[in-house]
Amino acid sequence: MKGGNDIWSFGTRVYIFASALIYNSGVKIYTKTGDKGTTSLFSSRRVDKNSARIAAYGEVDELNSLIGTILADFEGVRPLKKKLSRIQSELFVLGADLATPADVKTRVPRITKRYITRLEEEIDSWSDKLLKLRNFILPGGNNVGSKLHLARSVARRAERSVVTLDQTEKINQNVLIYINRLSDWFFVAARYANMLEKSKETIWKGRG
Repeated sequence: MKGGNDIWSFGTRVYIFASALIYNSGVKIYTKTGDKGTTSLFSSRRVDKNSARIAAYGEVDELNSLIGTILADFEGVRPLKKKLSRIQSELFVLGADLATPADVKTRVPRITKRYITRLEEEIDSWSDKLLKLRNFILPGGNNVGSKLHLARSVARRAERSVVTLDQTEKINQNVLIYINRLSDWFFVAARYANMLEKSKETIWKGRG
C-alpha cells in the first residue's frame, strides 16, 4: 500500500473493489456478465451472487458506504475524520481479501496483524479518556455518534457473514480478528464522539 491509496494495478489493469463489481479501466461499468446472477472473484472464478463469499464482502461494502454518510455529516469531531477515512481504505483491503480465495496465486493486499494492532491501540487510547461503563448504554448521542453506533451493528452483521464463510472455505484468519475488533472500535469511537460533543449517554435502565 502507498499512502493509504488502496487501488491496485496488476499489469495494465486497475481493479477497484466496490460491492460485487470489478471495473477494468477502459470497460463500461455495466458488463452484462452478471445478468444471470453470477459474478467474478479476483481469481476470475465465477460464483453465484448469493454465495457466502459475496455476501461477506457485500456487507463490508455496505459498512464502507455507511462510513461515507458519517463523513458527510462531519462538522465537529475532527479527530475522528482522518481515522474514519483510513478505515474506509482498510475496508477496501478487507473486501479484496474476501474476494480472493486463499488458494489462488493472484496477488492482492491482505489484512495483516498490523491493521488489528492499530485498532487496538486506538481503542485503548480513547478508552483511557472515557468514563468507565458500569451499565449498558443505549445507542444514540449526536449525529456522528449515533451513526457510529449503527456502523458497529453493521460491522457485527458483516462479521457474522465472515464467520459463515470461514465455516465453508479457507480464509485469512486475520480477517476474522479484524472485523471483530472493528465493531469494538466503532463502539468506543461512538462514545468518544459523543464525549467530544458533550452529548450525554443514555443508560439502559432494564425492564420497565
